[in-house]
Amino acid sequence: MFNFGLVTEWIDNWLESLMPQWAATTVECLLIGLALILAYSLLALFYILYERKLCAWFQCRLGPDRVGYWGLLQVFADMFKILIKELISLKGTDRFLFALAPYLVIIASMLVFSNLPWGNGLQIVDFNIGVFFMIAASSIGVLGVLLAGWSSNNKYTLIGAMRSGAQMISYELSVGLSIMTIVLLAGTMSVSELVAAQADGWFIFKGHIPALIAFIVYLIAATAETNRGPFDLPEAEHELTAGYHTEYSGIHFGFFYLAEYLNLFIVSGIASLMFLGGWMPLHIPGWEGFNAVMDFIPSIVWFLGKAFFISFVIIWFKWTFPRVRIDQMLALEWKYLMPIGLFNIILMAIVVTCGLHF
Repeated sequence: MFNFGLVTEWIDNWLESLMPQWAATTVECLLIGLALILAYSLLALFYILYERKLCAWFQCRLGPDRVGYWGLLQVFADMFKILIKELISLKGTDRFLFALAPYLVIIASMLVFSNLPWGNGLQIVDFNIGVFFMIAASSIGVLGVLLAGWSSNNKYTLIGAMRSGAQMISYELSVGLSIMTIVLLAGTMSVSELVAAQADGWFIFKGHIPALIAFIVYLIAATAETNRGPFDLPEAEHELTAGYHTEYSGIHFGFFYLAEYLNLFIVSGIASLMFLGGWMPLHIPGWEGFNAVMDFIPSIVWFLGKAFFISFVIIWFKWTFPRVRIDQMLALEWKYLMPIGLFNIILMAIVVTCGLHF
């Protein structure tokens, strides 16, 4: 399988041959930042169209089909429209916190996004506690949501923010327990080592029943943590107009919108990393010919394909199940998912200790 690290190493050597090392490092950081912003923006636009088309398919209609071929340019038209919208300043708001909130949400999303392993050699940083970093960085987003709801000086936004805070903090526990179950199986928090450990089989297959349970719990909890249906109570249109970002307009609203769709990709990417091997192709021990064919598929295609598949399942949830009540949502977490997650991590410890995994 092609190693993209050879390309990045060549670029590094070429820049260091043209300028001092500190200048080369600065240029590399700028290039990486631009690449992240570009990938972030394009993926968000893709996901907006992706969900619109899937929603239309589920509901037996066409979806966007007028701007560009098959409606492909509709999202770009929407993007230009939102960029030229006026930023409305309201009376009674905390102006500083009101402006800060969308940036906190987008920064938290970008931090986790930058830590995902896109392919063989395509990873910006590889901490030995990379999984812990992703969990910690993702928790910053709830601060932006709470600040947005409180600083808007609106009862609907405040209710939406309180709902979102309770929901995200609660379901982070189940997400963390599911991830720690796989960390226990792998014996490492390094992202690159997690991928390497799945070279001879993905954890969802190698981890026996506890890995499958952790995957199901993660899918439900990640859907709730990203405020997507049927757990979209913080943005319940029939009750709270638009929830915590009701008073936002222009690019500030666009930041919340982008972060929501990129968080869908991020939770899908983390599921791909933890359970489906990340960028690692499907290998079956003893099937050398099959494994060789799988290696011909580029690693970035494997990662994106798995992430898009998980996103498809989460979108399927939204357009299939009705919205739950707030008490039902919290009962699902505290009475069912968290106890199952705690029991499952103990079960995984037994499986690892006794060597019962594949």
